[in-house]
Amino acid sequence: MKKTIPALLLVLAASTAIHAQSASDSRPPLPKPELTEQWAPVPPVVAAPAATGIPSDAIVLFDGSNLDAWESTDAKNPAPRWTLEPASRAMVVAPKTGNLRTKASFGDVQLHIEWRSPAEVKKSGQGRGNSGIFFMDLYELQVLDSYQNETYANGQAASIYKQFPPLANASRAPGEWQTYDAVFIAPRFKADGSTDTPARLTVFHNGVLVQHDTALRGGTEFRGLPVYKKHAARLPLSLQNHGGDLVAFRNIWVRELSFPPPPPIPDLPSPPYALDPKK
Repeated sequence: MKKTIPALLLVLAASTAIHAQSASDSRPPLPKPELTEQWAPVPPVVAAPAATGIPSDAIVLFDGSNLDAWESTDAKNPAPRWTLEPASRAMVVAPKTGNLRTKASFGDVQLHIEWRSPAEVKKSGQGRGNSGIFFMDLYELQVLDSYQNETYANGQAASIYKQFPPLANASRAPGEWQTYDAVFIAPRFKADGSTDTPARLTVFHNGVLVQHDTALRGGTEFRGLPVYKKHAARLPLSLQNHGGDLVAFRNIWVRELSFPPPPPIPDLPSPPYALDPKK
């Protein structure tokens, strides 16, 4: 009994202290859970069938059947003349026919595109399976056979050409199909033509993150530093014909992106909160 009394006194003292602290606690009470629930607006439903992987709101730019969504940058002959490859439902660069660009224009997009460098290796460095994907016809995501192929880091596959090397080299062997999944956010310009926010690019190469919300320094330049020049909010997507390298592309689609303003912060007192007496 003598040992039990001190222990009981300690419990009573602790309970009294907690009660006193709770009584004098000036912190606001913990809000009810429903006060931080957002019910509207409801996000749109987008189906993504396993069979095709193409989201229901995607714009299909190339499915292997025709080049109707594209035009050549050759001013003398704007008809697209790249070669269709029915067996792989692909299109292949045709020498001396210019780049291809979409007839439609885009701003912020999610892009899926598959590409293949030639199986036969003839050159090295930048001469090996070279092409490029130009967002807004200005900002290049490099396409290159970078499998055991030494070149400058900001010119290899999945680089933002002459600006940012990729975070990793995820390249497959020549002749194997490769995938880019990218999110491009167009730059915004002020009324005076200066840059408000830069273009940004996130890229997965064969499922590997290689560019993470990278802020571009301007339009792609082969020589000299990149700069921003005010342009339209929507411009075509283009594919490069680099010296006739026989790079192939297939399964190209985009989703146009729009970003609603962030939801308002609930009108609640700021933490820290008092302990929930029910817990």
